[in-house]
Amino acid sequence: MSLLPPLRRLFEPSPTPQRPVHGLRERTVQCLGPHGLHRMAYAEWGRPDNPRVVVCVHGLTRNGRDFDDLARALADDFRVICPDVVGRGRSDWLGVKADYGFPLYVSDMITLIARLDVEHVHWVGTSMGGIIGMLIASQPHAPIGRLVLNDVGPVITAVSLRRIGQYVGTAPRFASMAQAEAYIREVGAPFGPLTDAQWRHLTQYTVRPVGGEGEGGAGGGFAMVYDPALGDAFRAAPATADIDLWPVYEKLRCPTLALRGAESDLLERSTFEAMALHGPRAKTVEFAGVGHAPMLMDPAQIDVVRDFLLAA
Repeated sequence: MSLLPPLRRLFEPSPTPQRPVHGLRERTVQCLGPHGLHRMAYAEWGRPDNPRVVVCVHGLTRNGRDFDDLARALADDFRVICPDVVGRGRSDWLGVKADYGFPLYVSDMITLIARLDVEHVHWVGTSMGGIIGMLIASQPHAPIGRLVLNDVGPVITAVSLRRIGQYVGTAPRFASMAQAEAYIREVGAPFGPLTDAQWRHLTQYTVRPVGGEGEGGAGGGFAMVYDPALGDAFRAAPATADIDLWPVYEKLRCPTLALRGAESDLLERSTFEAMALHGPRAKTVEFAGVGHAPMLMDPAQIDVVRDFLLAA
């Protein structure tokens, strides 16, 4: 047998490697709360064996698919994990509604990090997701290497809490996706100038069909993909004062990037500026024409986050 063909192949130039494509994988992890087990869903992007991990956690009524654009931009360099906090998205709704709260959210995220089998993660948290990140990062031996706080900080204003309380758990049922998108555009106006495609994306993963036949199912239409009971706490105890998290923020030791929508009513500019002087002395970046909260879908916003994470 001639060895010429195999030898020839040894000296042939290798084909040009293609840019890796690591698409979305939908997974779940089982977590334990005060009243039993529940399932938390998450989206995973990038190489599953990549030890460099970024966890992206959404705001109060949002879900992990908010981060699709950011995840795609990071997936060549990181394994990106985007959970649906319990009671949202594809995750379970709790039977005992009083269990919704930061102690359970923090516990669930520690379970998730253990599932990922890594010692450290970077964290991108929008609003509620940022508070969860701060609570974890402030602990001794915290697993967070770099922290991005998206339009949230050590003071949560009462006025923003009252605004949020007006719509949490009170969304109507929609007869069509067009009606649902109109509602998402209205309550999401502070997100800033998004494209039509971006509004459609947010709507697609913010509502679910209800019931049997037709576009929305037997006249059932579409409903939000979060448990309406999330609003119970807001209505039971309306906010009368700002929430002070400075003791938590002062304990942060990891490199921190603070983002703010220039028109935000949740993160005041005075608090935002003080974040650069205290605790981890965060790097601060403000986005014009945006309120609460920047959706990290705009390329300029994505670049700011990506550059910070890659600086590790």
